[in-house]
Amino acid sequence: MLTGGSLRAALVHRWRSGSALVGLIAAGTLALHLAGANVYGLFIDELYFLACGEHLAWGYVDMPPLTAVQAWLARGLFGDSMVAIRLFPALAGAGLVLLAGALVRELGGKRFAQGLAALAVATAPGDLLASSYLSMNSIEALLWMGCALVLLRIIRTGNTRLWLLFGLLAGIGLENKDTMLLFGFALVAGLLLTPERRLMGNRWFLAGGTIAFLVFLPNLVWMIRHHFPHLEQLANVRRNGRNVELSPLQFMAQQVVFLGPLAAPIWLAGLWRLLAGRAARPYRALGLAYVVTIAVLLAVHGRVYYPLPAYALLFAAGAVALEAWLARPGWGWVKLAYASAVALAAAVLAPIAMPLLSPQTYLRYTQAIHLSQPQIEHRKASALPQLFADRFGWPEMAQTVAKAYFALPPAERERCAIFGNEYGQAGAIDFYGPALGLPKAISGHLTYWYWGPRGYSGDVMIVLGDRREVLEREFEDVQAVAEIGQKYTMAQEHFTLFVCRKPKGWTLASAWPRLKSWD
Repeated sequence: MLTGGSLRAALVHRWRSGSALVGLIAAGTLALHLAGANVYGLFIDELYFLACGEHLAWGYVDMPPLTAVQAWLARGLFGDSMVAIRLFPALAGAGLVLLAGALVRELGGKRFAQGLAALAVATAPGDLLASSYLSMNSIEALLWMGCALVLLRIIRTGNTRLWLLFGLLAGIGLENKDTMLLFGFALVAGLLLTPERRLMGNRWFLAGGTIAFLVFLPNLVWMIRHHFPHLEQLANVRRNGRNVELSPLQFMAQQVVFLGPLAAPIWLAGLWRLLAGRAARPYRALGLAYVVTIAVLLAVHGRVYYPLPAYALLFAAGAVALEAWLARPGWGWVKLAYASAVALAAAVLAPIAMPLLSPQTYLRYTQAIHLSQPQIEHRKASALPQLFADRFGWPEMAQTVAKAYFALPPAERERCAIFGNEYGQAGAIDFYGPALGLPKAISGHLTYWYWGPRGYSGDVMIVLGDRREVLEREFEDVQAVAEIGQKYTMAQEHFTLFVCRKPKGWTLASAWPRLKSWD
């Protein structure tokens, strides 16, 4: 029976435990993201995802269905506020911190290791960015690391029935983003290269694979029926050279940037421990999985942020290694000093990774510290980097379109289509337009093309993001009605708004096949 004193001691011990420390860091992560949710507007991709949430399907041109389901669920449960739309990503960011602590405990780490891994994950610039807006990237790391945690437990306990849980998580991951296939392949390859391959020779492994396949099957059927549109889109992106391609050295240097320079010793120590450490020898398959992931991405010129979901595992393994190395007498101050340095560096980098400062303050800040976001695409930004610039100008764009729309005679207004040349323009009309009295937009960009011309003939159109000389080849009457563009928007979002009438021998239904734009 516990006495009052022993109960107080137990409670104090619990609140000083590694789990409590990780929980506190996770709570701080959630609070930070919720506080920053309203600083800037919706990101261009969010507008598209919200539109996809109004057209639920088992697949989309450029993604599986789970992000659209997130958008639909968030709006249905919480409404259209910025906090509502970004609540799930914020929760995912906090959840990843909790997972980092669980990975450390699975690897045998104690309080310092749990806290250090949680701190590194919570403050990694790439993770801060991924959790700051609605996207498939925000929950991708949860699913990758959920699979890694289950595999660690299978290796440690020999409980192969856990392959069923692994398969479920992998299947959900495939419904979220196709890169789950890469990580799953890398984990299997890592197992095949180590003695732990024996864990795959049983019915539970096959059953787990079957579960993953069955969960993924609806999206696979959708892709087959639509002739794998994502492959066509990726080929178009590669052909037009939109993405910035890096050398292997540049690619790895950017990993250091996305994870925080002062945190690099943690994940590098984790990689060393998993690949060469004697204590972590049973878990070598997971270190090899990271190597395979990087090798594949380098071979196919994958985007620099694609490996980011794997690093919580390396942070966990590295924190355990550092905890062991710094356990010698008199080295306790090094633990505190290093953790403090990581936290301080994170505080410096956080405003670069996620919206925390006003644009003017952000520009002054980056000029003062001589750091900014790396460029990931060959698109001309504004004074702000792309990942921030693409969060500006959308409400103003919709308001300008509304003025042009209601300036039309009523007879024309009833049959006027609003055409966006990209999903951000169409998505802005779809999200902000209903409050302004606008109909839904049409577009040939990505999945908007599947949604068709919505019954419009094309005889009267408001066109966003196109050039006069192009439109004059298609219409007899082309009138410039307004200029679109806001100080901090991307360069391509500065354009003339046109009202076009009298198409030259075509209707939208007949012209729709050639309006497809998948890039």
